[in-house]
Amino acid sequence: MKILVLNAGSSSQKSCLYNLSDSSSLPDRPPHPLWEATIDWTVSPDYGVMVVKANGEKCETYLESDRKTEAIAKMLQTLVTGETQVIDQLGEIDIAGHRVVHGGVRYSQATLITPEVKAAIAELIPLAPSHNPAHLRGIEAVESLLPDCPQVAVFDTAFHSQMPEKAALYPIPYSWFEQGVRRYGFHGTSHHYCAVRAAELMGKPLEDLKLITCHLGNGASLAAIANGISIDTTMGFTPLEGLMMGTRSGSIDPAIVLYLMREYQLDVDEIDRLLNKESGLKGISGKSADLRAIFQGIEQGEARSQLAFDVYIHRLRRSLGSMLGSLGGLDTLVFTAGVGENSALVRQKACEGWEFLGLKLDDGKNEESPVDVDIATADSTVRIYVIHTEEDWAIARQCWHLLVMYYT
Repeated sequence: MKILVLNAGSSSQKSCLYNLSDSSSLPDRPPHPLWEATIDWTVSPDYGVMVVKANGEKCETYLESDRKTEAIAKMLQTLVTGETQVIDQLGEIDIAGHRVVHGGVRYSQATLITPEVKAAIAELIPLAPSHNPAHLRGIEAVESLLPDCPQVAVFDTAFHSQMPEKAALYPIPYSWFEQGVRRYGFHGTSHHYCAVRAAELMGKPLEDLKLITCHLGNGASLAAIANGISIDTTMGFTPLEGLMMGTRSGSIDPAIVLYLMREYQLDVDEIDRLLNKESGLKGISGKSADLRAIFQGIEQGEARSQLAFDVYIHRLRRSLGSMLGSLGGLDTLVFTAGVGENSALVRQKACEGWEFLGLKLDDGKNEESPVDVDIATADSTVRIYVIHTEEDWAIARQCWHLLVMYYT
């Protein structure tokens, strides 16, 4: 069984092809993809860079930035042509799965894509303007090349759909909640995968654990998970709420927006760009959204780089406290995604000051580039894991289940 996964971000496109030789069951651990491809649209306003890996080869191509749907088609053609060819024809693909950031309240699980589902994804573009259009481009590219291939939407909001109303509501007139203005939460595919993996590593049922999962990348969020259910999270109505991120402000006083509109005549588009593209690490440091560049700035004595990192950690720790309050206890703390998996310093700073909870970080283990490893001390009553998130494999698993359910 061949499963194609498309994982579109706001400025990137990640894809892979899994080949399951035994279609009757899933392997215990994620298999290595047969083919992997990425398109990065951040390198230049004029072009993107596509990197494809397969057969031990790595091929790089430049793509025109104003032809993103065609770029996806070009990417998929590398499956059947050139040094990265791994299948004879695209028709060998059995199913395609797409990460979709926003599914609103209608979709609480992986869903076969129909015209109705596409329309719903399009309707939700105002709530995820940087992401849902990219998902639609991927869906339409597959439709044009593989019109008979079933496609699946795996919604980032789905895992948080069982949040209790006390966590989902904003303290604004209830009529707005009835119209869909509520907290949805995001990164659900990653949070769920990491919670399940942590339970596996601990040898305990997920339903018996209280966990906080920290998805720390350019976009970042925390989730409080009890009895296998997300009961609270830091992102809300949109992915802008919550933690300070690479270019996003995270939560701010909403009156700031009113102030900027009244005093500086900023319009909606200018404020949207300011909060989503020019804030966070980039906004405070004036240097970069990349934490690695921030660390370089700190080493060079740049005060604003240091300030950006200090604010980042302060807001991360403050949000950890809010998740603790929702859980009423903690068994396991999980770090994942680009920063969570690779920055020992962020993990160290995030764990400082929680000793009164019995949470104790083993500094030596933390520095050893751990993957799916417990980095707490032996006497820590809270386990601390670094887990490599496998969003693509989680999407592929959902596709497999739907394919078995509907097509066999």
